[in-house]
Amino acid sequence: MTPSSKSQPFIAEWLFSYQKDWLRPDILAGLTTAAVVIPKAMAYATIAGLPVQVGLYTAFLPMVIYAVLGTSRPLSVSTTTTLAILTAAELGDVAPNGDPTSLLRASAMLTLLVGAILVLASLLRLGFIANFISEPVLIGFKAGIGLVIVLDQVPKILGIHFARGTFVQNLLSTVRNIPHTSLFTLAVGVVMILLLVGTERLLPRAPAPLIAVAAGIAGAFLLGFKAHGVELVGLVPRGLPSFRLPDLTLAAQLWPGAVGIALMSFTETIAAGRAFVGREERSPKANQELLATGLANAGSAFLGAMPAGGGTSQTAVNRLAGARTQLAELVTAGIALVTMLFLAPLIALMPQATLAAVVIVYSLGLIQPQEFKEILKIRRTEFLWALTAFAGVMLLGTLRGIVVAVVVSLLMLAHQGADPPIYVLGRKPGTNVFRPLSEEHPEDETFPGLLLLRLDGRLFFGNAEHIGHKMKPLVAEAKPKVIALDLSGVPDLEYTALRMLIEAEKRQREHGVLLWLVGLNPEVLRMVQRSPLGETLGREAMHFNVETAVAKYSESESTAATSS
Repeated sequence: MTPSSKSQPFIAEWLFSYQKDWLRPDILAGLTTAAVVIPKAMAYATIAGLPVQVGLYTAFLPMVIYAVLGTSRPLSVSTTTTLAILTAAELGDVAPNGDPTSLLRASAMLTLLVGAILVLASLLRLGFIANFISEPVLIGFKAGIGLVIVLDQVPKILGIHFARGTFVQNLLSTVRNIPHTSLFTLAVGVVMILLLVGTERLLPRAPAPLIAVAAGIAGAFLLGFKAHGVELVGLVPRGLPSFRLPDLTLAAQLWPGAVGIALMSFTETIAAGRAFVGREERSPKANQELLATGLANAGSAFLGAMPAGGGTSQTAVNRLAGARTQLAELVTAGIALVTMLFLAPLIALMPQATLAAVVIVYSLGLIQPQEFKEILKIRRTEFLWALTAFAGVMLLGTLRGIVVAVVVSLLMLAHQGADPPIYVLGRKPGTNVFRPLSEEHPEDETFPGLLLLRLDGRLFFGNAEHIGHKMKPLVAEAKPKVIALDLSGVPDLEYTALRMLIEAEKRQREHGVLLWLVGLNPEVLRMVQRSPLGETLGREAMHFNVETAVAKYSESESTAATSS
């Protein structure tokens, strides 16, 4: 028996059907993933402006809750670069002075709100929202996020400090402060980056983040980094996270940002879950994923965790390391717990430049120029949408960048719906294949007096008039006796569009041109038959497909020629 796709989204499913031969790969995968997740979670906490122990808390309880309720077997849930930078933007607005107590209470409230929004979305069955951000827009958004994160970490590599602002302000401030670079800190950062990149390339199965963190701690202890001006993480509280009451007074200020973070948490979670589905596993159930990640966030908020979601890179590690069930995630959470209880003093010795190096190396993975090239190669319009989302993140900020990403995706959808393609059809010689006329196939047959038009997409009030305008020059150029309109690619016909067809048929009939309708699906056919258009056309002007329409036209032309 293998992990079945017939699973129920609760722990009972995988726990009660658990097999002995899954135990070893699950344990090994959990240990391997912990070596990647824990250092990265601590690094991401620093992106959000929070203490590193918050990263440990986020690698603990959210994983446990998701393992109980989630539907993806390999998905690893903690925090991600995207969620960290969005969290930083929100906390920077409500706690601009960086007071630790205020930050932690605001973070708890933000995480609770994210969880509550995700749970509410699950109850409202809003899982389909995951499909509302198109892939090109998401690529542009993530690339922008990656660049923002890298720029945010560069000052830590250089050992410089300045007041943070917009992306452009931070870029200018970084350039201006380059003369004040701490060369020793820079050396530590560069060595860490080289170590990470070298390990990833030469020893891809080795836990590169853990190796870098261990090297950084060893260097700080043996070489006295602090005495050379290298900033260390500093005191990390040892022990279990304490109960933290969210600051309810911040709810009104934080909820808009929480909506954006919840959207990205769910989008990343469902994308990672779908990307690593096994051959005999179903894709994650969207609404159950909303509930699982929502409760993971809401529950962990009271223990000081930051917003969480499924991470692509850590899920990849978990799956490639052999994870068979959610037990692997429980093992990873257990290692995070051991780290909190026993290893906090070692973490205190970690250089900030080491954490920055981890963030930079893994954030660069969000920037994929090749994906932009592929989009441009296939469709220029969607390449422009990707660039819009990319620029929106950098110029407007991360939260507004989410809004730009969603709005751009919806505009793309509206544009495609408002401007469906209309093709003039010809027949491939010697066949019954009808295809759009093109310069590539000048030999395709046309039929004097018959204009074959095919419309692909919905006909509704938003595009009816535009479609009419697109058809006019085609009709004027062809000067046909019959217009055969192939509607086999039209799934629905809205009333306004039906009125347009009625008026178009009337105008063409007054000019001696007949309108035929071809390939109507049952629902569209019923609408036409119930309307005055159906009475005017009759059954003889509605055809099953283009082939029968052409045959009918050829027959009528032959009859007319014979009689004359």
